[in-house]
Amino acid sequence: MGRRDYQDDPGAPVANSLVPAASVVVVGGDGRVLLQRRVDNGMWALPGGKMEIGESIGQCAVRETLEETGIRVEVTGIVGTYTDPGHVFAYDDGEVRQEFSICLLARPVGGELLVSEESTEVGWFLPAEVDALPMVDGIRKRLADWRAGGGPVVR
Repeated sequence: MGRRDYQDDPGAPVANSLVPAASVVVVGGDGRVLLQRRVDNGMWALPGGKMEIGESIGQCAVRETLEETGIRVEVTGIVGTYTDPGHVFAYDDGEVRQEFSICLLARPVGGELLVSEESTEVGWFLPAEVDALPMVDGIRKRLADWRAGGGPVVR
């Protein structure tokens, strides 16, 4: 299913859905960050996805990271909360979701890089390499907040 992101776009469709989700900044011992190239929009992104009934946001982060990248992680902190009503995702099936994501910080504890049905590529990148990758503004914001290191951000 395709997805299009809109950020502060007056032509964006009106949101009809709000779903709690986790995104995860996974940082390896060498300082590289884990990213995936998404199937639905072709952009590089942090692992993450919607929270399921019966799980915590931390469990969601661990599950989504493993499903999308093959890497097992341990959550170590929080980067921030991202709930901007000006950021919506429009899916091919008619769902238009308002952003509601808690971005967590994690470290790898095992596994190996694998693509999934949600990703076409996965890899580890130095923070400076991330700047040249195609990605939506919301993911850049999370990575910039992590790089700034000033504690949890509420947006």
